[in-house]
Amino acid sequence: MWRLYQFPLCPFSRKVRLQLAEKGVAYDLVRELPWEGQDAFLDLNPAGTTPVMVDDEKAAVLIDSQAICEYFEETVEKMPLISGSATGRAEIRRLTAWIDQIFYRDVVSPLLEERMKKRIVHRAPPEAGRLREAMRNANTHMDYMDYLLDHRSWLAGGTMSLADIAAAAHISVADYLGGIDWAGHEPVKRWYAGFKSRPSFRPLLSERMEAIVPPPYYDKPDF
Repeated sequence: MWRLYQFPLCPFSRKVRLQLAEKGVAYDLVRELPWEGQDAFLDLNPAGTTPVMVDDEKAAVLIDSQAICEYFEETVEKMPLISGSATGRAEIRRLTAWIDQIFYRDVVSPLLEERMKKRIVHRAPPEAGRLREAMRNANTHMDYMDYLLDHRSWLAGGTMSLADIAAAAHISVADYLGGIDWAGHEPVKRWYAGFKSRPSFRPLLSERMEAIVPPPYYDKPDF
């Protein structure tokens, strides 16, 4: 049995969890707070980041969300999420990287720092200017997602892909932390409402991080 080391508001762990749920892969959750720097976890991943997946019987340790997702894409045939032509697969990987790198850097990372880590770890107030900048960045990036969804059924093309999984994971964390203004983003809102209704997504929406309360609409598909 696989074990997934993660914490509730890790967007990269959410990305992996959504993929595994869509593919029907069973695993156990292990709560790991990377900022605590536990020796046992650092032995698994010296970088100290989540997610990490371990299967003792296979003697397998998988590190990094994209590496984990690619592993299960290659080993589990059900629900392919990087499929189509070579050009189509390249587009899926491009958008997944944009979400994991740029959307995370501009939006999710500062929200996690200001509204989670400062509260839980540092016992300090958030920096209002940095929060405003993250929300402005979210609005700009969601304009681009609106454009994609105006021209495609899903972010990368005609079928759901890993790009959609990654985007839903990151947006869900930003939304939990109050960093998304949904006004004026109807294409993304419709797409995300559909995701919130999927069985794979419901467990994520029910989880809470201690001392941090999401907006009232957070777990409602009709928001």
